[in-house]
Order: sequence, then C-alpha cells, then structure tokens
Amino acid sequence: MAARRSPPPAREPGRPAASTAACIWCLQRESPSGGADGASTLQIEYCHGEGHMADPQWRNFARILRSDASRGNDQVHSWTLMTSQALDTAWRLVKGVVALAMSLLASILCGFRGLHVQLGQQLRWWIGYLQRRFKRNLSVEAEVDVLSYCAREWRGDAPRAKLMRKAYEELFWRRHVKCVRLVRRDNYDALRSVLFQIFSHGLPFPAWMREKDIIKLPEKLLFSQGCNWIQQYSFGPEKYTGSNVFGKLRKCVELLKTQWTEFSGIKDHHKRGSRCNSLFSDTLLECKLYEALKFLMLYQVTEAYELMKTQKAVPSLFHLLFSQETSLDPLSFMLNHLNAVGDSCGLEQIDMFILGYSLEVKIKVFRLFKFHSRDFEICYPEEPLRDWPEVALLTENDRHYHIPVF
Repeated sequence: MAARRSPPPAREPGRPAASTAACIWCLQRESPSGGADGASTLQIEYCHGEGHMADPQWRNFARILRSDASRGNDQVHSWTLMTSQALDTAWRLVKGVVALAMSLLASILCGFRGLHVQLGQQLRWWIGYLQRRFKRNLSVEAEVDVLSYCAREWRGDAPRAKLMRKAYEELFWRRHVKCVRLVRRDNYDALRSVLFQIFSHGLPFPAWMREKDIIKLPEKLLFSQGCNWIQQYSFGPEKYTGSNVFGKLRKCVELLKTQWTEFSGIKDHHKRGSRCNSLFSDTLLECKLYEALKFLMLYQVTEAYELMKTQKAVPSLFHLLFSQETSLDPLSFMLNHLNAVGDSCGLEQIDMFILGYSLEVKIKVFRLFKFHSRDFEICYPEEPLRDWPEVALLTENDRHYHIPVF
C-alpha cells in the first residue's frame, strides 16, 4: 500500500508557506500508523520553514551534518593530495631509475666498444702473425679477377693508366681472359711463368728430350764438343763458377727431368695444382729448375751453332741470335745473356724465342703496353710446329710476367 500523507495544516498568518518536500529532520520524525488494510502507513509532518530551527536537537543534528561534510571534504582533499604526492614520487623514482639504467647501459656500451677495439687489434695482430708463420711463400699466387686487379693497380687519369685499363678490358672482353695469377717479381719470373704452366697443365716431355738423356748433356758439351768454357757458367745470384759446375748442372737437369716426368703423369688437375703449390713455394728447388732451363737453352744454342758451321739448316731465330753483338757465339750468349738471368736481369725477347724452341712450347705473350699496335700479341717462336702446346703470359713492360687464366 502506498503511504498516505496527511494534508498540510493551514498556514498561519505571517508564516511562510510550507515546503512540499520533507527535510531530513522531518523524516526523522515520521511515525508509523496502522492502516485500515493492516499495512503500515508513514505519517510525515512537513517542515514549515523555520519551525524546527529552534529545536536544540535540530541544531545539534545540523552541526553534526556540517562537521561530517567538512570532514568528508577534508578527507577527499587529503586523499587527492596523497595520491598526487605518491604519483609524483613514483615518477621521480622511475625517472631516476631510467636515468641510472641509461647511464649504466652507456657505460657498458663504451666498455664493450673499447674491448671490441682492443680485441680487434689483438686479433689482427695474431692473424698477421699466423699468416706470416704458416702461409706458404708461393711464388705464383692464386687466381684473381683480371678487372679487379686492373682497377686496383691502375687508378687515376695518367695516360699509361688509361692505356692499361683499356688493355685489360681487351683481354677480358675480346680475349676471354677472366683471371690472372700474379708471379713473384724477380729475375726468374719469365722462366717461372712458363714452367708453372707446363707443370700445372701436365704437358708432356719434349720429343728431343725423350730421345736424349738430358742428364748427361753437361758432360757431352765438355767432352764431345770441347766446350770447356762452360766452367764460367753462373748460377744466377750464386755466382758459382769452377770445375764442379758440371756436377751442379747435372743435379739441376736431373731434378727438372724428375719433376717434369712426375707432373706429366698426374692426370687429376686438382692434384697437379696442389703439387705445383708445394713445389713453387720452395725457393731452392725453384732456382735449380730455372738453372736447368737456362742450361737447356745453352745446349740448343750450342747445337745450332755447330750445325751452322757445317752449313746445315737451322731455324731462323738462331740466325737472328748470332747476328747480335752480344751473342755472336754460344760463349758470348752465356756470358752476356744467361749468366745475368736470375741475378741482374730477366729474359730478353730473343731469349724468349730460344726458351720456346728449347721446351717445344708456343709462348703467347700479351704485351699490354703495346695495346693498339701489331705487337700487342706476340708468339715465341713466331712459327712453331703445329703440335706444340701453348702457354700464355702477359706483361706490362717486357720485364715482369704474369699468367693469364682463360
């Protein structure tokens, strides 16, 4: 049942109209009364304005309400202030921790950077040391890209640099030279370049060497042809002369025959390459092989000279050789040409002809400094026999040679 309310009493004269809404104090004075239907009925006395203001209980109650409201406002303000202070403290703490962490991280990174630099220096030193300690002293280096080598060696706008770049581009694009093997620059490099290719390609022994026992050739020159002047033969920088020159030459020629026979019998290309790397890292063995090649050249010159004295036909290159003042006969050829090879100079062009003829190989040389001329590519000898194998060299100055790889 809805609560029935009694109508407001009549307004006394001079008294303000009663409020239609019950105040808190009036609600405290509500008294229940039983209705006719047994349901409780709330009897509310309406507040007529200032009527309850004189009531002491009302004043006490109002004071309590104001006190509670003020205390609630103070509590809200206090909680807001505490929350703000807590957040501010937490933010300052977080900023301090972050700043400390960043400073610590920066210090760690700087420490790692310094450690990295120090370790890098130590590592480079040890790598260089190990390379110097264990790396083979190869006289013929591994293959490198020909254009990369050209770009590294011939930079700038000088006329010679431009000419060399064009010559290397000609080798790459027109002559199909893809790589180059750099050969140690000394006075043996022409002999080294030719012999390395003979061994690495497994070329067969020359026909005339198979027919003769080349180990006995030094004694043959002395006893059969009376060439006692051969005692003046010089072994490159060693400057060795004397009566034992024949025994020394014999050992060199024997070593050449043994190595050549061994390499020509190896069918596997990779195995030959590995053996070449091993052989061409031994300086003493190399020098003996090159001195054997020099002696074979001297023997062929001596044989051609003897044939010319009997009016027999010889290749035209020997006529050219003996027409020069420095090589009128085998002795002058040995003293003025061969003895200096390996010591003060390398092979000259006429010597390259004799080398190709003695080894029965066609030596094709790309003379890069002669680019745009008919002498850019030349063969030693110029008219080899058809069945002679071919080896290739390149030179930038006719003094030092490298090996092109097709």
